[in-house]
Amino acid sequence: MASTHDAAARGAQVLVASNRGPVSYTVGEDGSLRSKRGGGGLVSGLSAIGPEAGALWVCSALSDGDREAVRRGVGEEGVRMLPIPADVHADAYNGIANSVLWFIHHLLYQTPLEPAFDAEFRRQWASYETYNRAFAEALAEEAGQGAAVLVQDYHLCLVPGMLRALRPDLRIGHFSHTPWAPVDYFGLLPTDIRERLLRGMLGADRLGFLTRRWADAFTACCAEYVGGTGGTRIGVHGLGADADFLRERSHRPDVQERMAVLRGEIGGAGSGSERRRTIVRVDRTELSKNIVRGLLAYRQLLDDHPEWRERVVHIAFAYPSRQDLAVYRDYTAEVARLSAEINERYGTPGWTPVLLNLEDDFARSLAAYRLADVALVNPIRDGMNLVAKEVPVVSDEGCALVLSREAGAYWELGEDALVVNPYDILETARALHEALTMKPEERAERVKRLAAAATALPPAQWFLDQLTALRDLQPS
Repeated sequence: MASTHDAAARGAQVLVASNRGPVSYTVGEDGSLRSKRGGGGLVSGLSAIGPEAGALWVCSALSDGDREAVRRGVGEEGVRMLPIPADVHADAYNGIANSVLWFIHHLLYQTPLEPAFDAEFRRQWASYETYNRAFAEALAEEAGQGAAVLVQDYHLCLVPGMLRALRPDLRIGHFSHTPWAPVDYFGLLPTDIRERLLRGMLGADRLGFLTRRWADAFTACCAEYVGGTGGTRIGVHGLGADADFLRERSHRPDVQERMAVLRGEIGGAGSGSERRRTIVRVDRTELSKNIVRGLLAYRQLLDDHPEWRERVVHIAFAYPSRQDLAVYRDYTAEVARLSAEINERYGTPGWTPVLLNLEDDFARSLAAYRLADVALVNPIRDGMNLVAKEVPVVSDEGCALVLSREAGAYWELGEDALVVNPYDILETARALHEALTMKPEERAERVKRLAAAATALPPAQWFLDQLTALRDLQPS
């Protein structure tokens, strides 16, 4: 760290740290590197503060192409990619972040069998610490004196504490994009590990959460396990949908083309009241998204209300997620199996009850949003869930929203949604029926309020609010 003092004098004034960065690289057959830029709230936020702000994004090299770009010294201005060894990253990312911390915060463990915190867990935990330390050291090296550092998510819980030890002059924030586990469930973690996670986060000046519920769960864990939050401030920032982007993007030609294809797949007679209704879900095949119970509820709807047979289609886009983990591969397979079973049991020559697609296609997702009469968002547990916010903004005719009470979005959208217990198949089926039969004038009023609430804090403003709050903090 010999260069830290010099770097502080000339370094970045705003830094973002996240596992995934705004750009990724692939190596072509001719050996050339090709870059692809991503989007999202952080990209919007950094764009909003302007190039003169001296911003830097620190991220991990995730692929062979990324690591090759680092090796060749290729990169975008304002981005530093860390060449963390692939095995260390795999242990930290899949072994701890996605297989332990994600499961803890989303309450996903089958506790008779798991978790089992054995020697392999400890080996992977050491990699998680190594991974976090690499970020902390890079941030310490790059940050200017008194700079603002915004660390993102459960992958980097230890960074604030590590960075505080290296650079006490910095303003450090951390934002959790997931739920936070209740006290007893967080207590499943080994005693020393839960304390390191909490103290690591409490190295920040300010911690951000998507809802007050998750913030309160965190402070309750701190009170129980480390005696409180000390001088760390807690803030709530409910990330919203980017209305301008969504409305513009959803009317481009590629979306129109996919709408035409979808209409053909939906089939049915004419327009107006005779057209087939659509229940739309767009998710990753993530365990917490509860796709299987959503399909079971749709099957229950067809059983309880035979009048909907041949009059409704469930458009289910379930894009593969974390397929390097066996439990996710098995879940994706069950989604496909159950969809096929429903189609075989109820389908007719002119009607396919479930239109399942497992290939990621953003334009097709937007096409489904526009065609939605009902949006089904029923996660077991979700930090926010932007799909619940995006569909009401984009839907052409205005959609009814069936929403899990366990989604963070419930706290903003619950009054105008049809709220369900995500484990209750019968209740969810009843809500789908209510949504399908909702009078057009009621649906129009609800969707207007849903869209307003959904876009109250668009991504750029969400980021800027956190940055401003961090910079405005008075020394404690």
